[in-house]
Amino acid sequence: MGSFTSLFYGLAVAAVAVNAQQSAYGQCGGQGWTGPTTCVSGYVCTYSNPFYSQCIPGTGSGSTTSSTSKPATSTTSTTSPAQTSKYNQPIFWEDLADLEVIRVNDTFYYTASTMHYSPGAPILRSYDLVNWEYAGHAVPVLDWSSKYDLTTSRAYVKGIWASSLRYRKSNGLYYWVGCIEFSQSWVYTSSSVAGPWTRHGPISTCFYDAGLLIDDNDTMYVAYGNTNINVAQLSSDGFSVVKTQQVFTSPSSVGTIEGSRMYKINGNYYILVTQPTPGGEWALQSTSKTPWGPYNIKALGTNSGSSPVSGAAGVHQGGIVDLADGRWYYIGFVDAYPGGRIPTMAPVTFGSDGFPTVNQVNGAFGTSYPYPLSPRPLKSQFGTFTFSSPLSAEWEWNHNPDTSKFSFPGNGVLKLSTATVTVDLYSARNTLTRRIPGPQSTATIVLDYSGMTNGDRAGLVLLRDQSAWIGIKKDNGGARVVMINGINLNTADWSTSATGAEAAAGGSIPATGKIWLRISADIRPSSSSPQGLFSYSTDGSTFTRVGPAFVMYKDWHFFLGYRFGVFNYGTSALGGSVLVNSFAISQ
Repeated sequence: MGSFTSLFYGLAVAAVAVNAQQSAYGQCGGQGWTGPTTCVSGYVCTYSNPFYSQCIPGTGSGSTTSSTSKPATSTTSTTSPAQTSKYNQPIFWEDLADLEVIRVNDTFYYTASTMHYSPGAPILRSYDLVNWEYAGHAVPVLDWSSKYDLTTSRAYVKGIWASSLRYRKSNGLYYWVGCIEFSQSWVYTSSSVAGPWTRHGPISTCFYDAGLLIDDNDTMYVAYGNTNINVAQLSSDGFSVVKTQQVFTSPSSVGTIEGSRMYKINGNYYILVTQPTPGGEWALQSTSKTPWGPYNIKALGTNSGSSPVSGAAGVHQGGIVDLADGRWYYIGFVDAYPGGRIPTMAPVTFGSDGFPTVNQVNGAFGTSYPYPLSPRPLKSQFGTFTFSSPLSAEWEWNHNPDTSKFSFPGNGVLKLSTATVTVDLYSARNTLTRRIPGPQSTATIVLDYSGMTNGDRAGLVLLRDQSAWIGIKKDNGGARVVMINGINLNTADWSTSATGAEAAAGGSIPATGKIWLRISADIRPSSSSPQGLFSYSTDGSTFTRVGPAFVMYKDWHFFLGYRFGVFNYGTSALGGSVLVNSFAISQ
């Protein structure tokens, strides 16, 4: 059983008889709990997890919670899972950083940063906070500048950073807000997370690491900034600024803070912020019951010097979300390169001082916790996937695609025509990507290369700022299977520093035909040399390794993790094409 003695600084739990009533925000249940199990008037004993139940504001008298930590009898809107049902960290092993999670009725939505990938700002859906599926994108096209088209310039590591998502009950619209390239902010709205989304703006203020709040009276606020935290009040439609004010400056003892997430809970205003180095989440609480502060600051206890994912960094830059029964959970990410930044989750409780704190296990962010709600599995990350219009939300292009150069001829097939003449993969348009499920997975595509012309290059890539691919080179009327590595970006300005070299070639293949291309990726952060292995098959059954193992880059400066991608570009002229019959991902 985990110890939670260090959960709250100054949390007062009096040693009183079992038949006494617990004070506001005090503990009222949990495994091994022998204190009061009812609450003072105006507070209800509410189940948080098997180790902790707490007196939180509610109507009626306190409810009894047994020492076995069943949910309080007053919580009728959800059904808690059996205590033997646990989830492990991470909750969803894909690169989904700078996250925000909200609840709309019984559905949870999760959005994340995507930088230069298009469409941007994915939205995932869950009914239990553990099982997630892709539901849409808030930003359908990156149309703020021509650089996002990857024609005469490029936008690597620009675009969508930490942004915010909220649902507004008064008009039934979802709002997404984010700052692009430290310059202007944009607002997108939709009546459905699946779209269509409408762009509004720009707003001249950069809402850096924005955290949107829609108050009880429908007023909209955005918390934002780095170290100096500001709050802006938006116009009634949410598309312009009424006023903005600095509300907090981080003390030297804390240092740099960013990643704002704004909430109003029981009449109190909160701004959650993250400390990038050494990492960890902090909470700001307004002492005046207004969004303008002043604010006090306190650590959430997310980073105890260890990580809940082996080999990864500490937990930071997330937010909290409530369940219908009044319980709260914190979801943040850990740096887990080469796979990117992946989400972890823990229950939180509010202390007598009003601050939220993560429920630790043995003094650390737990590697597993009981399910918040009854598990509800959704669409799997694994399987054999085909293509249709529009593409499902799991797919994102490297920069905006040339929509005239891909099509869906039927039977689940994707046709990729060459969209760029280049020798540089990083300059080639229409590379279609998918996040790599961890800790290990394999991508296999079935590629019909009969339509390729001389000079074309097509295949399957392990894509990041140091990349490698396996695919077809079409030259002099013949086709060869090759493995190319040493394709690198310069971290100073994200220009291409190396276009790669042929590391190995496969056996003889026909000039036209169909081939199976495969990459197996081990993205465990605990691995000192995470590897990608490349192979091909001419019959779909027997696969032949090609080239050396590719050691994936673990540096963080690109911010994104490796992805699987399928590409086709010309080095001599346009006009060639390939058919992608299927794209399979297996464990």
